Amino acid sequence: MSKVFYMAPEGRASDVELQTGQWQKGEPLLDTRKRPLRDLRISVTDRCNFRCTYCMPREVFDANYPFMPHASLLSFEEITRLASVAVSQGVQKIRLTGGEPLLRKDIEKLVAMLAELRTPQGDPVELTLTTNATLLRKKAAALKEAGLNRVTVSLDALDPVLFEQMSDSQVAVDTVLDGIQAAAEVGLAPVKVNMVVRKGLNDSQILPMAEYFRNSGHVLRFIEYMDVGSTNGWNLDEVVTGKEILSLIGAQYPLEPVQADYAGEVAERWRYQDGSGEIGVITSVSHPFCGDCSRARMSPEGRLYLCLFADQGYDLRAVLRGGASNEELAAHLAGIWQGRTDRYSEQRGKETVSRRKIEMSYIGG
Repeated sequence: MSKVFYMAPEGRASDVELQTGQWQKGEPLLDTRKRPLRDLRISVTDRCNFRCTYCMPREVFDANYPFMPHASLLSFEEITRLASVAVSQGVQKIRLTGGEPLLRKDIEKLVAMLAELRTPQGDPVELTLTTNATLLRKKAAALKEAGLNRVTVSLDALDPVLFEQMSDSQVAVDTVLDGIQAAAEVGLAPVKVNMVVRKGLNDSQILPMAEYFRNSGHVLRFIEYMDVGSTNGWNLDEVVTGKEILSLIGAQYPLEPVQADYAGEVAERWRYQDGSGEIGVITSVSHPFCGDCSRARMSPEGRLYLCLFADQGYDLRAVLRGGASNEELAAHLAGIWQGRTDRYSEQRGKETVSRRKIEMSYIGG
């Protein structure tokens, strides 16, 4: 038993006895459903230069919105230390998110620090980053040199007017496409391109997007419109299911399934039968994959969330800045993960009480 001071999910300071006997150094952590901790997504900022309606609607995230002051954010050293502990307990992949992570000053320095991490087996950690690509032309080479393996780019439409409408920005879609090209040029490839599909808004872009990225070497992934956070006005009637998307594309370009690379892979993979590339569908609404979920998310100021749809987190910053040793940090993280029961997508629609979920712009997608 190890006694560790930490901030409980409700924000109360608590003295808690953490059971550590179930986890041995070098062994993976398992939650209550035997799901390992494999993927850590680290949000480095809550700021973004887009105001996408499904993520940061401008009527909420306006000029008066109180974004986090820099002093509240974890430093690069603090992020790296927490990540190192997580890697020692089974994390194999780290994804940097936001907000827009490229807005964090000197983000390539953090990438270089994280690129030094090794698993207990001595393997490097897979290091990726999700971006809207507006700053990718400027940053791509430095990110690659620092040790980033790959980028994922959010892009919801090719039509210039619709793109500006959905991003609620003055950025041209060509800027994003140029960012994707820049990433490919320096070797941050294949680029994964994520399109959130919303019925009646951008579902007309499904085929144009598929056609554009065929034979490009990049992987286009279609994401069902999800009820992330509490500000995006989600409505089930606006969801275009993965099955509908595959049917639409498959009628034009026949598809065949591709076996997953690993258990817990987010996207169902499909390839064009003519060999012109691969697509994916992420079906959290119509076909939940909670049973294999191995992801945790850390907010910019160091709160750990065990589900994208969580309504509470665990304050790791308080433990870190309270003088905890790495062993105490590991015991604390073990206690959190081993008590994990989250399976929101499987329970969607069964809740009798509405709850306020954490915003995606705060903990990343």
